[in-house]
Amino acid sequence: MTVQSPKNQIPNSMSARDIAHVLHPYTNLVKHETAGPLVIERGKGIYVYDDQGREYIEGLAGLWCAGLGFSEPALVDAAIEQMRKLPFYHGFGHKTTPPVVELAERLKALSPVPVGKVFFAESGSAANDTLIKLIWYYNNARGKPDKKTILSRNRGYHGVTIATASLTGLPANHRDFDLPIARIRHVDCPHHYRFAEPGESEADFVARLARNLETFIQQEGPDSIAAFFAEPIMGAGGVIVPPQGYFPAMQAVLRRYDILSVSDEVICGFGRTGRQWGAEALDYQPDFLSCAKQLSGAYLPISAVLVPEKVYDVIRDNSGRIGTFGHGFTYGGHPVSAAVAVRALDLYRERDILGHVNRVAPRFQARLRRLAEHPLVGEVRGMGLIGAVELVADKASKRAFAPAAGVGAACMAFAQEEGLIQRAVAGDSMAFCPPMIIEEAEIDEMFDRFERALERTATLVEREGLRQAA
Repeated sequence: MTVQSPKNQIPNSMSARDIAHVLHPYTNLVKHETAGPLVIERGKGIYVYDDQGREYIEGLAGLWCAGLGFSEPALVDAAIEQMRKLPFYHGFGHKTTPPVVELAERLKALSPVPVGKVFFAESGSAANDTLIKLIWYYNNARGKPDKKTILSRNRGYHGVTIATASLTGLPANHRDFDLPIARIRHVDCPHHYRFAEPGESEADFVARLARNLETFIQQEGPDSIAAFFAEPIMGAGGVIVPPQGYFPAMQAVLRRYDILSVSDEVICGFGRTGRQWGAEALDYQPDFLSCAKQLSGAYLPISAVLVPEKVYDVIRDNSGRIGTFGHGFTYGGHPVSAAVAVRALDLYRERDILGHVNRVAPRFQARLRRLAEHPLVGEVRGMGLIGAVELVADKASKRAFAPAAGVGAACMAFAQEEGLIQRAVAGDSMAFCPPMIIEEAEIDEMFDRFERALERTATLVEREGLRQAA
């Protein structure tokens, strides 16, 4: 069965030919030529509106990123003020701008681990790509040219550049792109529901993953492995919250073999989990952090890499030997993006967004957990204001639907018709990650809309016999 998305009308001001000029990311391009796009025209708070004036709750904060919603005038004003003062400058060759200096100081002060310097880029992908280069550069500089293999996890997500798409542990990001590249390897996904052995407790599962990691390191050779990348909570891989004790167990192994660790905070940073950083919520003590998305409330592109002093000292000295540190982006540390990010950090503090997340998260998690009773739901999982519902063909056996059945896509389409935008990730896991300004009544409305979509999905499953096709 092929699931059609709700029909989207092309506005009078745009012809089909105009729309066709856009190459849409993460889209079935064949289907798109007939379905067309949903044209989002404006936003207000947690809501966005299409060109026909229809309202949607943005249940994924855009792409896990619009933490302050879609109509925050303070961020607009910050951008305008900086645009009038200095609309662009760069950081090459001993230059900088005041917003970049201030943002670096603010991030250093917020970091849960000691930081030497902060490097700015435009996206999470560029930040994580930079980290790979920094780690390789660092090991060359300290006389360990073979210590280059980077570990990430199956179902992890770290970006879409050639290197970061290789780190990403999702088949769609590799297939027909000739990825992953050499020196990037994947280890176990910490999803107990899917990957535990029969009868295996969470503690035993964690112990087995730590043993597997150590065995892998020993087989590959400890002197060849440079770093381990991990999201505190996996986003695109299905909103996977690792079992308690997972990160301490993994880090104990990494430290035995002089392997650096990276916390990819692109989704989890700035309060999403109920703590300032996802690493704090999951007892992860990394060497590096990368952040983006909610750093500017998503109002302008910016990302950052928080570099430990011990690594900075080595790369500083090496740049002196070479004559330059040969890495940087034209728009890395853009002054307008930096000014907006500084203002976003102000708003998180002034409005106690972290406190607000902790006040409303119990309602969010309660509504999420209630969905576990539904016959299509195998597992619900989440923390703070992020969560997912995994749809299954059979609850008792955890049997998934066949990918060709398109059950997650159908649920996503029904949700959109009910006025809720969300995404099906890692197959049939329905993800929730609303703007952090969401109120309890809006949480209830979001889940009410989803429940109606879920019931429509269940009707479709029974009518089309999709359980049997799994």
